[in-house]
Amino acid sequence: MSSPAKAAPPPTASTPDHDKILIVDFGSQVTQLIARRVREMGVYSEIVPFQSAEAAFKKLNPKAVILSGGPESVHEEGSPRAPQAIFDAGLPVLGICYGQMTMAAQLGGKVEGGHHREFGRADVEVKAASHLFESDWKVGEKHQVWMSHGDRITQMPPGFQVAGVSPNAPFAIIQDEKRKYYGLMFHPEVVHTPDGAKLIRNFVHKIAGAKADWSMRAFREEAIERIRAQVGKGRVICGLSGGVDSSVAALLIHEAIGEQLTCVFVDHGLLRLNEAKTVVDLFRNHYNIPLVHADASETFLRELAGVTDPEQKRKIIGKLFIDVFEAEAKKIGGAEFLAQGTLYPDVIESVSFTGGPSVTIKSHHNVGGLPARMNMKLVEPLRELFKDEVRKLGKELGLPDVFVGRHPFPGPGLAIRCPGAVTKEAMDILRLADAIYLDEIRKAGLYDEIWQAFAVILPVKTVGVMGDGRTYDHVLGLRAVTSVDGMTADFYPFDMKFLGAVATRIINEVKGVNRVVYDVTSKPPGTIEWE
Repeated sequence: MSSPAKAAPPPTASTPDHDKILIVDFGSQVTQLIARRVREMGVYSEIVPFQSAEAAFKKLNPKAVILSGGPESVHEEGSPRAPQAIFDAGLPVLGICYGQMTMAAQLGGKVEGGHHREFGRADVEVKAASHLFESDWKVGEKHQVWMSHGDRITQMPPGFQVAGVSPNAPFAIIQDEKRKYYGLMFHPEVVHTPDGAKLIRNFVHKIAGAKADWSMRAFREEAIERIRAQVGKGRVICGLSGGVDSSVAALLIHEAIGEQLTCVFVDHGLLRLNEAKTVVDLFRNHYNIPLVHADASETFLRELAGVTDPEQKRKIIGKLFIDVFEAEAKKIGGAEFLAQGTLYPDVIESVSFTGGPSVTIKSHHNVGGLPARMNMKLVEPLRELFKDEVRKLGKELGLPDVFVGRHPFPGPGLAIRCPGAVTKEAMDILRLADAIYLDEIRKAGLYDEIWQAFAVILPVKTVGVMGDGRTYDHVLGLRAVTSVDGMTADFYPFDMKFLGAVATRIINEVKGVNRVVYDVTSKPPGTIEWE
């Protein structure tokens, strides 16, 4: 339940005492990584769509501006532009990919299409010293970067010089050091540009002079005050799923207002092994947070019977989740505030930017927000945070590692790890096999090296021989992927001895499975979800 009840603008000016970096989004798949890189350096950053950038610029009063990449072509009529107010303000500006090209065009240069395209890894040769490089990149050196462009600058704007070139981009890095304008044809925010974070750090700290005063301790204190100011003596209902987001939101709100908060845990029967008991024990018995445990597993399984289309499953689960939650909220009564674990990526994706890929990806993970008919005011204390920041806040609040460090788990639960029909038998098989798999990963000391690992029960059966008898049972798939930022992922290279041991244990302990396979596919840049 991490989506807001209705679309809301990105949060702005809620951190008045912090230096800020404004990121203008032109629709790149990896714009969020820019904000994350800046925040990793201890500086608060916000993303706004180019359509509303001028208003956000005036409201936020940033120390500097970063212009993101995007899918459009600057030379085409009607393509997006940065607000002129940004260039008139005299602040440092960093343009990345499309951001570089629109900056060049708006400041008097020329951009053309039809030239050599450059996608993927490339080498940039440094041609001039720059405050953007400092001592990290020296003249004459070559550095690996990640390119993604079909257009390029053909004439630099007045005052700029070339600071770096690549085989297909003679203006790969441009700069006007007097005005503190910098443009990169490549993406410094992605891990495929190994030294890219250094360039962003130099821009943020040395060129813009932003202070590193953004921390989870500071956020915690400020968030508690904001919650108290918003809620007053009112009552709050929080949808608790047991995931990291809702768990951290519940703890933060409880720390702010105590027993004015009641949590509702909707158990849809699609959770991991012993998940419901773990959630109830922790929040009701350990933290003493008022908690309603709504066991609706039979209802969910009945409504999902015979459904195989994954998107239809998500819609059914989302609707039932809302219905059950709403019914429990009415029983409690008297609450005027609804708390949700909305994160910053949820907020960004709820706003219409440029119709990017996140629109279709979004439904893959979530089960839907709560309806406006509940007529409750939203409390969303995490809506300024990315996932990794939520984990840091969870540790700051003392949430156990079993919750803070767990692998991502989809809102629709195990239903989308069951490509065929969702049945009690399939869920029981999947639950136990998944638990065995994760148990073996933990025993091997590999859990924290892996970004996400899970089992999938495939919609096929195979003939096998077990002992002296023939079997006709399910095939189980295993996945484990590594990721630095959640934007790209690669399969984890288990050795065959480990995989053999896991497969043997699953076949021996999980009745109904006679074959186990391991998935070795990877996901390229821009692919966010893995469930």
